[in-house]
Amino acid sequence: MKYRVHRFDLRMTREQGKLEQFLNSLEGEVVAIIPNVTMGFFWIPQVNFLLIVEKLG
Repeated sequence: MKYRVHRFDLRMTREQGKLEQFLNSLEGEVVAIIPNVTMGFFWIPQVNFLLIVEKLG
């Protein structure tokens, strides 16, 4: 089995459609979606990017 890891930069409030389009364009099976969470202004958590693990057939 081969796996491919994609990095998807995003702003969660604005790019939901872009993420949906990206996930639907993948050829293999999505195994995991791992968010990179950082603390922003006033200690508010923010997601900067996602790591998406795809299993190729």
